[in-house]
Amino acid sequence: MNIEFPAKLRELFKPHPYKVLYGGRDGVKSWSVAQALLLIGANPGMIWPGRTDGPRILCGRETMDSIRESVHQLLTDQIVRLGLESFYTPLQSEIRGKNGAEFVFAGLRKQTVSSIKSYEAIDICWIEEASVVSARSLSILLPTIRKVGSEIWFTLNPDLEKDAVYQQFVLNPPASAWVCKTSFRDNRWLSPESLEKIERLREMDPDEYHHVYEGATRSTVAGAIYKAEIRQAEIEERIRPVPYDARWPVETYWDLGYADQVAIWCVQRTPFEIRLIRFFSASHQAIEYYLQQMQTWGYVFGAVVLPWDGGTRSLGTGKSIQELIAAKGFKVRVNRQLKVSDGINAVRTIFPQMFFDSTLCADGLQYLRRYQWGPGSALGQERREPLHDDASHAADALRTLAIGIKEPERPKAAKPESKPIVSAWG
Repeated sequence: MNIEFPAKLRELFKPHPYKVLYGGRDGVKSWSVAQALLLIGANPGMIWPGRTDGPRILCGRETMDSIRESVHQLLTDQIVRLGLESFYTPLQSEIRGKNGAEFVFAGLRKQTVSSIKSYEAIDICWIEEASVVSARSLSILLPTIRKVGSEIWFTLNPDLEKDAVYQQFVLNPPASAWVCKTSFRDNRWLSPESLEKIERLREMDPDEYHHVYEGATRSTVAGAIYKAEIRQAEIEERIRPVPYDARWPVETYWDLGYADQVAIWCVQRTPFEIRLIRFFSASHQAIEYYLQQMQTWGYVFGAVVLPWDGGTRSLGTGKSIQELIAAKGFKVRVNRQLKVSDGINAVRTIFPQMFFDSTLCADGLQYLRRYQWGPGSALGQERREPLHDDASHAADALRTLAIGIKEPERPKAAKPESKPIVSAWG
């Protein structure tokens, strides 16, 4: 077997609880990790001296709605490259080795504390595209991978400076972590065409070049809708600890979905401030799940405020989300429907009053930093619609907040006064 492996990455074959590869595009991170894991799977003694039984390896990412979105194909290609076809058998949703080695795949966002317990026997967990992993996902994953001698590997092209993995494992890594930065310069297999693209971007857009190929971070994504507002909040130190104050009820502002995320901002309003004390999101959960989560936070709740579709009755249940939540004893309001652009303007209007808890709202803030305009139309018209992606749910819930605050609760129509019935007989 003839294996060419970047010299600076040979530390992958030595035991470390955390291994972190980060840097710019074409830095051979994913390609090298896939090869290393396949070799370790076939020869576990490389990491665990004397071990012969194959390890269980979890390949995860923040979102994975199908196996096509995983590294399954990358690993399959590397099996062929390494000449290990007689040892590994790629199946539809996993890869198995003759010594019992097993590669399994999962999206972190869908996992709950209970469901992820099935991963306690994992030997190595590889998190690909780790720049978008949320703080919540990390808080569930890290204490779960705890088998003696187990390891967690991260690969990422840094994106935002506040990303959870970048903060915890690049800027402030544990003492036991091995952290390595790579770039296209470490890629001896880089094609002339790729090198030409790199040099052209360096000349045309130096800032973008440093982000894409040198692994430099940025404060928000390009074209971020709330870039100026978030930057001003940072300057004014409105992103800081914002504790729960029992004197004020906690209102919750929602964006609704099932396969998509449900996103919730917990807010306390004072005469001069809008205090966002917690952000929570999940997907593929019934409404009861979110209400149960709320009961664990120890707040006294005020109104639950839903977007306009919260009042629409489901064909399946015959009831609206508003009715389901109200049946649990909550006071519920539903906003009227507005154009997205009007909602964005409403958010911008109240943003100077917003204070975000730096810890419990960290994931929500990262979504806001990624919330951006979609591509322009074919006619070259001005971009007017935000991109619908993972970041849009937190932003939509914030629009629910802005609309709900600016729009007073609509009074119920008064019943017409009944008049006494007068008999024809007087």
